[in-house]
Amino acid sequence: RTSYVSKKKKTRGILSLSEIGRRVRDERIRRGFSLEQLSQRSRVSRSMISAIERGAKAPTVVVLHRIATGLDTSLSRLVEEETDARVIVLRHSRQKVVRAAEGWERRVLSPVLPGVEFELMRITVGPLVNSPMFLPHAHGSREYVAVEKGTLLFTLDGEPHTLKAGDSIYFDGNCMHGFRNPSRVPCVYYLAMDVSGDAAGTSHRPVPREVESASEMHPSKREVGSASTKMPRRRQVQELVLHE
Repeated sequence: RTSYVSKKKKTRGILSLSEIGRRVRDERIRRGFSLEQLSQRSRVSRSMISAIERGAKAPTVVVLHRIATGLDTSLSRLVEEETDARVIVLRHSRQKVVRAAEGWERRVLSPVLPGVEFELMRITVGPLVNSPMFLPHAHGSREYVAVEKGTLLFTLDGEPHTLKAGDSIYFDGNCMHGFRNPSRVPCVYYLAMDVSGDAAGTSHRPVPREVESASEMHPSKREVGSASTKMPRRRQVQELVLHE
């Protein structure tokens, strides 16, 4: 059972099926996708997407996540209102929580901003819970994971990575990925992801010359602390694993 939808009228913190359907349809049309195109991109049947848009069926968390991925957006954009305020405080009681029948939940910690496809979540995975595999995000997407407690087994394109409390991992988001809690105690981790994508991929690129020129005209704006603590203008560092 998914706890973010209700068959009745929308109540506080719970979206109606018609509201979920409207958001899916609006985002699909805004991106210029037909039902068939979204079906191919999300690997969700055309009939299922149509039923969801009409409010006739309640999507599971996994199905809604696939649709969001097919739209090159985040799950949050389909379950939360967009806002453009300069400062946004999300009280614990107002944060959206999406619970999956498989035994894990996502607490959304970031607001949905216009034109920004970034999402910060706190995820709790029950003992011995194994999630299905998630589809690759747009080319150039980035994901960051930090484990707060417990043990997490992350699988990226078939390669397992075991993380324990205090460990973190970064990975390119355009890969098949899934997670599992191999222990008998809950696992809690944080996930930050930018799914906006970049045609150039995830390689870090030099700052454009025009930006550097502007900075040189106002050197105080690129200084942190005293002059002796200036950072190098460009630095390219590639580390696969960092140990103590």
